[in-house]
Amino acid sequence: MFASYLIGLREGLEATLVVSVLIAFLVKSERRDKLPHVWTGVGAAVALSVGFGALLTFTAARLDFTGQELFEAITSLLAVVFVTWMIFWMRRAARALSKDLRGRLSEALELGSAAVVVMAFLAVAREGLETALLFFASVQGAVATAEPLIGICLGLLTAVLIGWGIYRSAVRINLTRFFTWTGVLLILVAAGILKYAVHDFQEAGVLPGLNTLAFDLSAVVPPESWYGTLLAGLLNLTPQPSVAEMVAWAAYLVPVLLLFLRPRRPKPAAAPASSAA
Repeated sequence: MFASYLIGLREGLEATLVVSVLIAFLVKSERRDKLPHVWTGVGAAVALSVGFGALLTFTAARLDFTGQELFEAITSLLAVVFVTWMIFWMRRAARALSKDLRGRLSEALELGSAAVVVMAFLAVAREGLETALLFFASVQGAVATAEPLIGICLGLLTAVLIGWGIYRSAVRINLTRFFTWTGVLLILVAAGILKYAVHDFQEAGVLPGLNTLAFDLSAVVPPESWYGTLLAGLLNLTPQPSVAEMVAWAAYLVPVLLLFLRPRRPKPAAAPASSAA
């Protein structure tokens, strides 16, 4: 449930900030007549994301055991790739995001109402599709399907409330720090998803070593205990992982965390223009 809440909070806040920038720009530009077009694009993006999530669930449910394991493994790998790209992209582009959105919206306003709808749709659809894919991958193997759904709904609701508070200037939040901490947590979630993908490939017979265990902590960390459930739900760490699962988990987690937490090098100052005679 916490992993799903984190996904909803992180992805939802990104989408909410995008919508807030678009709305604020239209209000300050006295183009309130275009607000319905923005909401039309946002609604279409939300509908597409929900439909994409439903399609993933429907497809997985119609496959046989081997096909289902392969499908879940491939979607998990895609989720890891997308969340890793998204974390580093947001870390690099967060400062210029608002300016870029305002520039694209200005161009869309010159082209007409349909362009505004498409621009708002594309700005939100990426976040929505990532959320659906990441949520689908993170809840594979979950015993209780209601808790992840409740978690992501609560995360999205929290994101909307925070975004509304920021828009109304009622809430002040250090977005750089927020995206850094949630980025670290999402890297942990992504490492667990990758570990689960390896397990699915082993279940499908694509990878060997399903019964070659790295360790057995079932006596110390019972799977039915609250802390065992927490480790499995958040980090996908199980008491009896295979060697291949743990190798994949560590091979992803360590270098990605180090790269993400590495201090950013300040951009070199521009050399002053020479005063030629």
